[in-house]
Amino acid sequence: MSDPLQQPLELPCGVTLPNRMCKAAMTEGLADNRLRATERHERLYRLWSEGGAGVLITGNVQVDRHCLERAGNVVIDTDEKREDLARWAEAGTANGNHLWMQISHAGRQTPMYINRHPKAPSDVQLKLLGSYGKPEPLTDAEIRELIERFAVAARTAKEAGFTGVQVHGAHGYLISEFLSPLVNQRTDDWGGSLENRARFLLETVAATRAAVGPGFPIAVKLNSADFQKGGYTFEECLKVVKWLNDAGIDLLEVSGGSYEQPGMVGYQGDEDTADPDAKASTREREAYFMEYAKKVREVATMPIMVTGGFRSRQVMEAALASGDADVLGIGRPLVTDPHFVKRLFEGTVDEAEKQELKLNIGGGFLGPASRSVTLKFMNVFGQMGWFYMQLLRIGNGREADYRMGALRGLFGHLFNEYKTAFRIRGFLKEKA
Repeated sequence: MSDPLQQPLELPCGVTLPNRMCKAAMTEGLADNRLRATERHERLYRLWSEGGAGVLITGNVQVDRHCLERAGNVVIDTDEKREDLARWAEAGTANGNHLWMQISHAGRQTPMYINRHPKAPSDVQLKLLGSYGKPEPLTDAEIRELIERFAVAARTAKEAGFTGVQVHGAHGYLISEFLSPLVNQRTDDWGGSLENRARFLLETVAATRAAVGPGFPIAVKLNSADFQKGGYTFEECLKVVKWLNDAGIDLLEVSGGSYEQPGMVGYQGDEDTADPDAKASTREREAYFMEYAKKVREVATMPIMVTGGFRSRQVMEAALASGDADVLGIGRPLVTDPHFVKRLFEGTVDEAEKQELKLNIGGGFLGPASRSVTLKFMNVFGQMGWFYMQLLRIGNGREADYRMGALRGLFGHLFNEYKTAFRIRGFLKEKA
């Protein structure tokens, strides 16, 4: 087979991926009133299963119903058998591809309309548009319980028919918060030195491996950096990667950023808090985490996945040819064209449409480069809201609406979020 994108890849656990393309994690928000998977998940993932990618990674599946990334997250916070998950897994693997569950805890990035006082390493509040409450620091016992919850979620995923899991350690969620010296201000065994700040991640991976056994793929999504002054740095990332070499993981996804500095979608947040050493070129070009992946490759012994900005076959092939990436993650192009990878393999398309470039609230001061932090984030979240609304449409059996603009996407998403939060309020009051 001459196409490098279609080459299989054997993972350290012995499992083989059918090709080098992955549907990267994107939050779906399609759960029912008790935060279970629905027919909308099945419809969406069956479509993606037909789309050609060798691996599909789900959006955030949370391990605590009280700390959600958004109102429609699927939650696994008990070890009960789940028929809804089995149906999701069956649909998402219908064409012989892999389906990996991303398991996560939102930490302080839990919206206020879900929980006014979510759990986090310390009581450092996320001050972003007044949407997040002051978190409560986790106790040692609660930390150890959460480690077990990650393991339970992984075992439940395996029993339901998912073919792997990804532990979410990036983008400012709980594991990423433990790694950050800005957010993690603990003075016990879980804070202070990098070794202590990485303990939660490493013990979570160890517990997850023990729960699923040696032949089941475990991936980790890790920030290359938080891109914040005084935050988790790339040099620290490289040290964590060395520790993960001994943790028995099968794939490391290199990403970066948080809600405050959304590098994962190619943008810089508040200039006053941004790390001045973060490369502008990382945000300005396609495949914007490849520069970091090159350095990670020098210390990592496991396969590496890079997500962020891939749109053209030329850049994808160059990334694989460099040896710095083994798997390529594609996200937004698979919302506007769920069969993009299949068409890429067939040679009927060489580049994905850059829909996000059309989704600005306005130009100049009103655009994503605005000096107003509020307007800048309205553009970022307007783009995100647009894609969230398209996932909702596709899950409901409809096609993407290209006439929708960024403002409509933003406010449509917010309306849907608050409506969903109202529907699930009873379930959120129950103890897990």
